[in-house]
Amino acid sequence: MIRKLTMEDDQQVQTLIQQKPAENLFIIGDIEAFGYDQDFQTVWGDFDNNNLRAILLKYEKNYIPFALDTFDANGFAKIINEDPDQPMLSGLKDITAQIEPYLTITYQKKRETHYAKLTSNTQLPLVNTHAVKLLTSEDVDRLGAFLTNVREFDSLLFNAESKRRNLEKGVTRGYYIENNGQIVSTASTTAENTKSAMVVAVATAESYQQKGLATRCLTKLCKDLVTEGKQLCLFYDNPNAGKLYKRIGFEDIGIWMMYR
Repeated sequence: MIRKLTMEDDQQVQTLIQQKPAENLFIIGDIEAFGYDQDFQTVWGDFDNNNLRAILLKYEKNYIPFALDTFDANGFAKIINEDPDQPMLSGLKDITAQIEPYLTITYQKKRETHYAKLTSNTQLPLVNTHAVKLLTSEDVDRLGAFLTNVREFDSLLFNAESKRRNLEKGVTRGYYIENNGQIVSTASTTAENTKSAMVVAVATAESYQQKGLATRCLTKLCKDLVTEGKQLCLFYDNPNAGKLYKRIGFEDIGIWMMYR
């Protein structure tokens, strides 16, 4: 049986999703931040004999399902199919693959990317991180100027106001190395919650590459968050990037699908 969930269901929800904190990064963060009673967010649950076995979270236009085993995939697909507002779907491939056969929506893009997590700092390199600084609200404009001049991020629409708001709310943090007052390397988190966080925006200025600066920023970030008891996760497409992440202890946990 599928029904909408309320705060009264939260204990069952947390029991399910906290078994996989990294895999449920977005679901955990959205429920922590916005709960069950918002115009832009709805959470459904699939119950088997009153036991919650799967959830489907809708945040604005995006649906994210999660289950540990089989569930009513047809029922979840029906909810998505009946949404008139061009719904998107994201999630682990082994879960979205159960829903996909029942979808009647024609998606323009279907993208898959590697999803990896870090739960221990034992493989982090022994590098000097004294020069790595924690990003503050005063540094946000410099960060935006830096990222939009890095080739991999030249199409990034950097929103300084949103970045400051998220820093103050504690759902993002950033680390950087500077030279002569200019940021030259950085690594950040996003979607940070009490159990996990997503690593994003790992970048180094072209003239400072191959000096291990990004490794220092990333090492400091990972060490701090793992020490706080949080699992880190990230997406990657580039096999070379995957090798770097695996060297410092990240392990693949699945394929993340995005239907647009």
